[in-house]
Amino acid sequence: MLIHRQTSREVRHARLLHQRSRLSPCARDETLFERLEKLCEGAIAIDRGGRVVYVNEKYLTALGLKQTHEAMGRPIEEVIPNSLMRKVAETGEPILLDIMELGGEQLVVTRMPIEDEDGKVIGAIGFVLYDHLESLKPLLARVAQLESDLRLARRQLSNARAARFTFADFVGTTRGIAQAKELASRAARQSVTVLLTGETGTGKEMLAQAIHNASSRAEKPFVSVNVAAIPDTLIESEFFGTAPGAYTGADRRGREGKFRVADGGTLFLDEIGEMPLQLQAKLLRVLQEREVEPLGSDKISKVDVRVVAATNVDLRKRVSEGTFRPDLYYRLNVLAIDLPPLRQCLDDLPDICARLLEDIGASGDYASTRITPSALAALARYDWPGNVRELRNILERALILSDSGRLTGDDFVRILPVGAEIRPAAPERAAGTVVPYAEAEAEFEKHTLEQALAASNGQITEAARMLRISRATFYKKLAKFGLAAGSASV
Repeated sequence: MLIHRQTSREVRHARLLHQRSRLSPCARDETLFERLEKLCEGAIAIDRGGRVVYVNEKYLTALGLKQTHEAMGRPIEEVIPNSLMRKVAETGEPILLDIMELGGEQLVVTRMPIEDEDGKVIGAIGFVLYDHLESLKPLLARVAQLESDLRLARRQLSNARAARFTFADFVGTTRGIAQAKELASRAARQSVTVLLTGETGTGKEMLAQAIHNASSRAEKPFVSVNVAAIPDTLIESEFFGTAPGAYTGADRRGREGKFRVADGGTLFLDEIGEMPLQLQAKLLRVLQEREVEPLGSDKISKVDVRVVAATNVDLRKRVSEGTFRPDLYYRLNVLAIDLPPLRQCLDDLPDICARLLEDIGASGDYASTRITPSALAALARYDWPGNVRELRNILERALILSDSGRLTGDDFVRILPVGAEIRPAAPERAAGTVVPYAEAEAEFEKHTLEQALAASNGQITEAARMLRISRATFYKKLAKFGLAAGSASV
């Protein structure tokens, strides 16, 4: 072993490493070094101070070096940026299997400490086991499955005080969704009260959880309350708590209300429009004074809670009807975020379906699922009064009834509600009729897609290549115009 530009101490360490790696007499003079060099794609060693004392010739090309002496005596981080070798040398703890990026390539490596005869760590050595990950695909697939199982387990173990969703779960890039996410991101940076409006099933609680998880309150409780689900006789105690023995049948130890439980975090009030008038005044006081008074008590306590309210009714109409206090409405409406219905976001249908199918697959024993362009076209023609919640139910029903896991248009035609509201095709026009530019442009785009599908025999990849757009964009446009790809493969 030739080692250049090293101190005498480094030379001793390298020789000691060489000597300690010798095998039993049956292996004669062949060292562990030499045997490992035949099996691995590269090897490098450092001393206790993190300086390179050995590198084999196999590793030079990957390191961008021509000769071994170019690495000798240099800090390991100068040779391999972000290397973990120094950590192994300092702690004495091996890193037996890891994926390391070097020069744009992914390498499977192992790192082990080097000890002298007294058991003292004097350095570390690393071996590149694979420089191509193709042979590890079964292992990586297993790791991906374990990660999916872990995500599912975490969701199952999460309780009602933890927010599960983030902005990444709120899928979509169409104007309405993008605007809602932008406003929600701004709200997350402040502690303002937020009012979420939109039809049922548009994801109001998901967005509320995303706001919480993106805020400084993320480590604190997220408490969700459906106002309409609480009996009028219990709603005050549910919100503000009760003092011990406040009324006949009350808990002798008292009870904390939702505001106290959510202290420091976020309280999500779903269906706020159903709150009784007598409770609205008390809620207004909490929002203004940040203090609660339990039922049957004369003690007031301070709370620090961000309120996110949601409704699928027109609160302004409720105010005019006298069923909702105008002062509470203005207090809740500090920042209003309107969530668009699914029928206005059909360009996002492929991405939304993909995300829902991923979530459904993680929650049940389903085969690997694929959704075809004809399926997306069938879904795009439905009006979705129940929005994303209804879409999830329809997708899960289709998976239950499917034997192949490949969902087509026929799968959904059979299970969409009887009498479903389907958007009609555009009517024919009389000769000489002037078509608005935007409409004519849309017709041209649709015709171009149809031509590409016909020329490619329904093959999506080939059709997208012809039009020089991505497959994802092609899918979105198919859904937009309600086109089916026939025999297209996905």
